[in-house]
Amino acid sequence: MYEFAIAWDWLTFAVRWLHVITGIAWIGSSFYFVALDLGLRQRPGLPVGAYGEEWQVHGGGFYHIQKYLVAPENMPEHLIWFKWESYVTWLSGFGMLALVYYAGADLYLIDPNVLDVSKPTAIAISLASLAFGWLAYDTVCRSPLGIDNTRLMVLLYFVLVGVAWGYTQLFTGRAAYLHLGAFTATIMSANVFFIIIPNQKKVVADLIAGRTPDPALGKQAKQRSTHNNYLTLPVLFLMLSNHYPLAFGTQYNWMIASLVFLMGVTIRHWFNTRHARKGSPTWTWLVTAVLFIVIMWLSTVPKVLSEGGEARASTAEQAVVASANFEKVRDTVLGRCSMCHAKEPGWEGLIVPPKGVVLENDGDIVAHAREIYLQAGRSHAMPPANVTGVTEEERRLLVSWYETAVKEGKLQ
Repeated sequence: MYEFAIAWDWLTFAVRWLHVITGIAWIGSSFYFVALDLGLRQRPGLPVGAYGEEWQVHGGGFYHIQKYLVAPENMPEHLIWFKWESYVTWLSGFGMLALVYYAGADLYLIDPNVLDVSKPTAIAISLASLAFGWLAYDTVCRSPLGIDNTRLMVLLYFVLVGVAWGYTQLFTGRAAYLHLGAFTATIMSANVFFIIIPNQKKVVADLIAGRTPDPALGKQAKQRSTHNNYLTLPVLFLMLSNHYPLAFGTQYNWMIASLVFLMGVTIRHWFNTRHARKGSPTWTWLVTAVLFIVIMWLSTVPKVLSEGGEARASTAEQAVVASANFEKVRDTVLGRCSMCHAKEPGWEGLIVPPKGVVLENDGDIVAHAREIYLQAGRSHAMPPANVTGVTEEERRLLVSWYETAVKEGKLQ
């Protein structure tokens, strides 16, 4: 069973790698087409139906690109559809959610000090929130409120603020950020799956049949594509945030997330304006810098991590604590790890424990047993550069303790 921990860790690594690869492909194509669309120029003599064109140079060659708002007079034999990047990004991201936060719900998803629920209940809340997010968003976009794009964007922003706050009332800070990212990414991918691609297929089908396509289909797809463009950067921030407790481990984490969405707008506005050749709104960088400074301030005021008392050990945890060699394991962890992995790290330069992992008592050690086994036992990843001088004997002790506890059924 303890070999399962290694296989599981490699599986999460593989799915994470896939997620990053497909995410790069999706975001890259999205950014490229937005820049291309904004940079199109009109000139006399364009083919019938052509809206604009652009010349580009890359890789030693020149590209002449023309855009048709509906379609050319004669449909090309082959069309490339940019959709699988989005779908696989979402599927791999959901896989990560299941592998890390659902499988490890008691450690990564549930915080009894926030909401004390069972694993199935927490997972059900997670799944329901993602489905609700898309349904609510789509309903608002289709309502009369969706006619005015600016008003719609402002409304959606305040919805995201409310969702950010709501997630922090349900899950751990780390899980709240991950879910906010998943909530947003679900909307983005669903836009592609339910709106953008189907609308484009309807247009193509109408053209092939000799019918005039409904212009509302393109307008709706364009609106959803614009939303995706402005949501991309905040989603990336939320994906990376699980490595930075200063972002998610504060009392004001939901405010930080809300400001991140604003920074996504200011940064994309600069790029979009530049690509449209409408100048260089440098004020957006000043606003972004100010927002980031406010985020830095919120991350340290008040105290970064909660002051909750020591959690009571469950019956299972008590069995692990009573197992052979646990006292030696405790001494090793407290002596070699807790100077960094403490609510108030004693290591110079650290103001929060890495990844928010605290190892100050028996409950902490039992809760993070698998991570200790993998990071400091089976590998030499921790501590970095072995700065605290963990010996090979101590590493073997950690391995032996964990594997024995797994064999005896005290740990999973």
